[in-house]
Amino acid sequence: MEAEKPAAHSPRGEFMVRVYYEDTDLGGVVYHANHLRFMERARTEMLRVHGLELDQLERDDGAIFAVRRAELDYVAPARFNQLLLVSTRIDRATSVRMVFRQEITAEEQLLCCGKVEVACLNAATFRPRRIPQRILQAFFPSLLP
Repeated sequence: MEAEKPAAHSPRGEFMVRVYYEDTDLGGVVYHANHLRFMERARTEMLRVHGLELDQLERDDGAIFAVRRAELDYVAPARFNQLLLVSTRIDRATSVRMVFRQEITAEEQLLCCGKVEVACLNAATFRPRRIPQRILQAFFPSLLP
């Protein structure tokens, strides 16, 4: 098994999202699974800020990413119409996996935190493959061959 390495400069990103009525349950509280949706958007936007588009990675590199594991702690409720900040950092990586640490806050109060591990897959076969060079160059130069 390949040893995990901390991200060289712990890449970080921030993404703002407004809670809409459709995100909530009858009590006006964000439904638990929607936290994962907000985190997914934040990871995608973090890549986008670095010039990396998921559809382009699939088309040009034949690479897609799949969540392998997600672990969340719900600390306080997120509510209808709140503006949430989703903070993302890449905690560690191997040549085929990345582990993201994410927090959702509102007005500096922690609402939810989690760890999401994604695996890079070959888009045609769904088998593990190396993370594309351009992602390694942007975030993990120490993992380059």
